[in-house]
Amino acid sequence: MKPERVRPRLNEAPIDLETLTRVPVARLRLDRESPRLVGEAAEASDEWIVARLYRTADLQELLLSLSASGYLDIESLVVMAGHDGDDGGLIVLEGNRRLAALRLLREPALVQKIASAEDLRISVPAVDDALRTTFDQVSVYRVASRERARAFIGFKHMKGPVKWDAYRKARFAADWYRAGGADGSALERVAAAIGDRHDTVRRMVSAVYVLEQAEREGLFDIEDRGTPRFAFSLLYAALARSQYAEYLGLGSGWPRHELVPNPVPRERFDELRKVLVWLYGSKSDDARPVVVMMNPDIRRLGEVLANVEAREDLEQTRDLAAAYARTESVGRRLASSLLRARETIGAAGGSLRGYDGEDKSLLHVAEDVREAADTVYVNMARKRRSALSGN
Repeated sequence: MKPERVRPRLNEAPIDLETLTRVPVARLRLDRESPRLVGEAAEASDEWIVARLYRTADLQELLLSLSASGYLDIESLVVMAGHDGDDGGLIVLEGNRRLAALRLLREPALVQKIASAEDLRISVPAVDDALRTTFDQVSVYRVASRERARAFIGFKHMKGPVKWDAYRKARFAADWYRAGGADGSALERVAAAIGDRHDTVRRMVSAVYVLEQAEREGLFDIEDRGTPRFAFSLLYAALARSQYAEYLGLGSGWPRHELVPNPVPRERFDELRKVLVWLYGSKSDDARPVVVMMNPDIRRLGEVLANVEAREDLEQTRDLAAAYARTESVGRRLASSLLRARETIGAAGGSLRGYDGEDKSLLHVAEDVREAADTVYVNMARKRRSALSGN
């Protein structure tokens, strides 16, 4: 059987399936479903897409490299046939960053349009004429469909040398899962193809569903966050903890149950918005995130969510440390304080050689410490005797 070909239009040469072919750069089209664009470019202009890639994908670094060395045609772009009426265009499934850089170097008009439409001035380096010829054609590998390319692209960006951040990985896995029919076997195929565990992919997809629901309902906007970058791993880690699932009405054992879009019940929308703002902040609300250190703060916030008094305190003050302190019992706080005091006194004892006896004020501090320790010990010993005697 002869390989399928893209029907040539005008003077375009036919492109065989699953073979390497050099094609003019002008024939390539940016992919509006690229995970780098996180679902935002379906109706966007080329100017918007290139500006987005410039702001998020280090295009300036690539522009400098290409202007200095030319285009090194080592790794092919992965493409599929464009839409009908696209005059033989090829959609780039893998290599949109490279295509954007090539277009900026080849199309001065595009640079001007971006400056006007997107209020972004891109500095395009000068290029020697001998190198500029390397920007005219590139090698492509044509596949029949987006699904055919997913395994290669997913592994490269999840486990390979050119890794996406956590959000792009999760979006890619979720899109692939939905394209496969959104059932258990589809999830297993995604996990196997990208070289990750089944339960890891399940949690990633579940977190994407929660975030997508919040965006659709107008509860949260990634661009409104109060942090320079969007750390999807915070949400992913939070939703893996039972306190967050219970607070959002997701139920115990989530997300081990069936994966469904819109998992948060409507009556918990206010709670969902609060969690996302506590994780990421909000520029429109002039609110900074309360989570600063991922692992300890995610745990503390979870314990605050499970404690009504602590949660109310956090809502009023946005002070996670103070709210978390309210989740601790008096006995637990005493134990923590004593252990910290013992560690601190031990450190002071190890530094005694640094005291030359001249500074009398330090001696007074040591005396205060001794008196405080004596008071704590005497009272605790009295209570201990009382407990043993049964009084």
